Amino acid sequence: MVAQIILAHALGPKRRRGPVKDSAYESGVPTVSDTQRRFNVRFYLVAMLFLLFDVEIIFMWPWAIAFHQAAKSDAGIRLSDGGLVGQGFMAGGMGVFFALLLFGLLYEWKRGALEWG
Repeated sequence: MVAQIILAHALGPKRRRGPVKDSAYESGVPTVSDTQRRFNVRFYLVAMLFLLFDVEIIFMWPWAIAFHQAAKSDAGIRLSDGGLVGQGFMAGGMGVFFALLLFGLLYEWKRGALEWG
């Protein structure tokens, strides 16, 4: 593997350098202003909150599939150890999960993380 890397580096195409090649561009358009300008931290905060709640919603998808399977069968879902999980237990667990999500959202709202003024 190391020999392949050395051979690719030695025999591969050489990188051409120059002022045009090294200049920064965005989607083929030359930059108009400084590329290192600072953004307001609220942009990052909203992006992080979006990712947080987006990932939490993704966790609800497997639960919805398992809940649907439990609703189709009268006995519930059989676990690998032989136990049964019914609809009530699954709905209660999702209720706690959703309550925590709602608490987090209300906390962020109260702290002013969602206000731009």
